[in-house]
Amino acid sequence: MNKQDILSHVDHTLLLQTATWPEIRALCDDAIKYKTASVCIPPCYVARTKEYVGDRLAICTVIGFPNGNMTTAAKVFETSDAIANGADEIDMVINIGTLKNKEYTYVLEEIKAIKQACGNHILKVIIETCLLTEEEKITMCDLITKSGADYIKTSTGFSNAGATLEDIALFAKHVGPNVKIKAAGGIANFNDAEKFINLGADRLGTSRLVKLMKSQPVDGLY
Repeated sequence: MNKQDILSHVDHTLLLQTATWPEIRALCDDAIKYKTASVCIPPCYVARTKEYVGDRLAICTVIGFPNGNMTTAAKVFETSDAIANGADEIDMVINIGTLKNKEYTYVLEEIKAIKQACGNHILKVIIETCLLTEEEKITMCDLITKSGADYIKTSTGFSNAGATLEDIALFAKHVGPNVKIKAAGGIANFNDAEKFINLGADRLGTSRLVKLMKSQPVDGLY
């Protein structure tokens, strides 16, 4: 697998609270140059980014981020607003407290409501694996499979750990055939990225791989 193959799976990401428009614009320029799957950016920049990139690049944004404990109505509004502003893909955070309360119907219905607001746009569901037990992770594989969402995603990158190879293998074992997998957080290099893809990850949330390409522009193949 060469580096371009790997980069085609990357959601090139900048979600820091301090992110400025020039930084987002540079992120987009790099994503277009290195042909990543998308950019993943804060909701406040979606409309400006859509105006800047047009149809040259898919735009992903985050909903209920990073804690997930907003009301469902607030998340649905965020989603509708993001889609109206030009987002192509939505990465939502589940309400982790309700999952731990075993309020599975609440969790499922919230994902369904956000998927409905997405329409034909891609929905990725962030479950924040580092805060969950294995049983809770398996439960979320089942709920997301039932929800109609497109992806299960490991992490926000804002908690105490990111993606692990073990979690990707667990997801691959327990999600239905309609659900793809996104690994995010802590993917440091192309070796790690390839391992995640080989285990079943279809998308990778990271900014480091493009940074590596920029620092080693001649080394085009892995």
